[in-house]
Amino acid sequence: MQQQHQTGKKRSVKLLWKTFWIGVVAFNLLIIFINLGWLGYMPSMKELENPSSALSSDVYAADGTLIGRYYVQDRSTSKYREISPNVFNALLATEDARFYDHSGIDPVATVAIPFYVLTGKKRGSSTITQQLAKNLFPRENQNIFTLPFIKLKEWVMAVKLERNLTKNEIITLYLNTVPFGDNVYGIRNASLTFYNKTPDKVNINEAAVLIGMLKGNTLYNPRRNPENALKRRNVVIDQLVNYDYITEADGDKIKKEAIVLDYHKLDYHEGMAPYFRQVVEQEVKKICKELKKPDGTHYNIYKDGLKIYTTLNPKMQSYAEAAVEQHISEIQKLFVQQSGYRDGSIWTKHKKYLDQSIKDCERYRILKERDKKHNEIIAELSKPVKMKVFAWNEKHYKDTVMSPIDSIKYMKMFLTAGFMAMDPYTGEVKAWVGGIDHNYFQFDHVNVNTRRQVGSTIKPLLYCLAVDNGFSPCGSVSTMPQQFPYVGMYDAGGSKYGQLPMAKALALSINNAALYLIKQVGVDAFADFLQKCGVKAKLDKVPALALGVPDISLYEMLGAYTMFPNGGMNVQPYFITKIEDKNGALVKSFVPEQKEIINANTAFKVVKLMRGVVDFGTAKRLRYRYGFKSDIAGKTGTTNNQADAWFIGYTPQILAGSWVGCDDRYLRFNSEALGQGAAAALPIWGIFMQKVYADKSLDIRTDAAFKEPENFDDCNVYDPTSMQRSSTYPSSGNMPEKVSSDGDIMEEFE
Repeated sequence: MQQQHQTGKKRSVKLLWKTFWIGVVAFNLLIIFINLGWLGYMPSMKELENPSSALSSDVYAADGTLIGRYYVQDRSTSKYREISPNVFNALLATEDARFYDHSGIDPVATVAIPFYVLTGKKRGSSTITQQLAKNLFPRENQNIFTLPFIKLKEWVMAVKLERNLTKNEIITLYLNTVPFGDNVYGIRNASLTFYNKTPDKVNINEAAVLIGMLKGNTLYNPRRNPENALKRRNVVIDQLVNYDYITEADGDKIKKEAIVLDYHKLDYHEGMAPYFRQVVEQEVKKICKELKKPDGTHYNIYKDGLKIYTTLNPKMQSYAEAAVEQHISEIQKLFVQQSGYRDGSIWTKHKKYLDQSIKDCERYRILKERDKKHNEIIAELSKPVKMKVFAWNEKHYKDTVMSPIDSIKYMKMFLTAGFMAMDPYTGEVKAWVGGIDHNYFQFDHVNVNTRRQVGSTIKPLLYCLAVDNGFSPCGSVSTMPQQFPYVGMYDAGGSKYGQLPMAKALALSINNAALYLIKQVGVDAFADFLQKCGVKAKLDKVPALALGVPDISLYEMLGAYTMFPNGGMNVQPYFITKIEDKNGALVKSFVPEQKEIINANTAFKVVKLMRGVVDFGTAKRLRYRYGFKSDIAGKTGTTNNQADAWFIGYTPQILAGSWVGCDDRYLRFNSEALGQGAAAALPIWGIFMQKVYADKSLDIRTDAAFKEPENFDDCNVYDPTSMQRSSTYPSSGNMPEKVSSDGDIMEEFE
């Protein structure tokens, strides 16, 4: 009996050992099969080292300021040396204190799992390496049955990471892939977003807040839940004390500090230069279609972590945005007080346009898709509802109650603007303001594809062609009506002046003088000359080309004007200097396009003619209202019934232009005094230049003078004593007076 018992005991032990070794072999085979990918996809080491997570592309201003990102997920990468030790210490103290002692799996934490399960305590046992594996390849189809298998898979990946990467590489890769609050990925983006600083400059307090978010990026988000974030930060600080990263005294001191954010979430609408960032985005997308990565695929602006460097000057951009806001917010008050606008009767006059706008709105489309009839939709859209609309206040919006139809009327009556400033020698775009607010008005009025009627801003180009073809700027031009073959007589106004010095004809913007000149040089020749200057817009070859009837973009007009301050050299605007890949390797660089259009003598003669516009002509308020004594030349422009107001001006160092109007051309100033270029567009230029001149760091000097070329064939382009203000235009006053009505194209006179 005892012998049988001993035999049974031996069999049990033998069976137990057999089961144990079978289990060991089976477990090892399971691990091997997982590693080989036989039981589901297992990423290669190359994939683990180089995760395919989409990286946001960053766009920088000329001084290196980060001004925007393009992304699917707001993700970025940093190198180990670019992250403060404070961040690493906070992470290790709270997530994995034995990180530098284990090989991917912490045996102490793993063995302790059953204890915490039995006691009901929640405690994470995953190491930073395991969490990295989970971040790189998120769990899918997780349930109570698949979780053990998924966990084993993560263990295998963790061990592979530990064998192939250094500890510093692992912890850096983790910080680059982990999600923080507000849909921000990676420590670099997190520190820039919440503290407006790179991760190497983060202090202990800030590091504790950022790392504290990892436990719950919404629950402990310091912007959304500051109290929770403060408590969590203090927990991280306590852990730093526990593991001797800081002293208890330092910990107590930090815990008394408040959380002070410098929040800068770079999104599509907010931040500096949204219209500029939008055009950069579109341009880089086009460039990416032409460029291939080493693996043969095309670059992707939203996924490949490109670094895009631009010419934008942050100071000039801020001054430009401020100038647009200051002037348009003021003139808007006058605009809506006009007859027809104040009482809304303008919409009776333009009912067909309003009806079309209603049909184009999203609410109408949605109701139409629900098979609602037109009358039913109009009735629905006539009901007042709560909404946010744009307003000229600090927040740029107001909460109100109005019907959707009334909101369409309200929003359409806002004046908007376009403003661009550039270096006329290098072509570098320094400032770009496409509208008054990108949240509500996304149509960019600087973009080369956004064209409006240019009016008299085209005339300096015509005068330039005439001078280049032998006309003396010291001579006179006729202001009589002009006869053209096939089209008959043109009389656009100004004939009462008779023969006028060329300088005075341009300064007063006499239409018939421009018709006289285009008749001399030829309509076709002028159209060809405009295209030679960089104007790509469609040009109808008609005599009215001299009066600015074509639609041309502000971008093209500034490019054409560069030859005046640039001694005859035309340089096209450009705004991207280079593009680098995520590792800093150059992908593509850009240089300005330059070509000689006219000689230096002709260019300087036109400069002198255009100085007359500022000294005694339609832009003279730059002298008497803005007090500029510096060397300035320019040209105003006003189109049919004041639908478009323009001013383009330049100094020896900077060229800038502004356009003002409504998105819909049928909405315009009734008054010539308010709607002309000198009143509606020029002030933006004036305010901008006041700010630029005042900022000595920009080195835009008031004493800079246009350089006369060597052997200049001089003549007295205009004699200031003969050009003094006369009864034909006032010498002072806040509002310009109408002097002349020059036909269909309204001109600006003060």
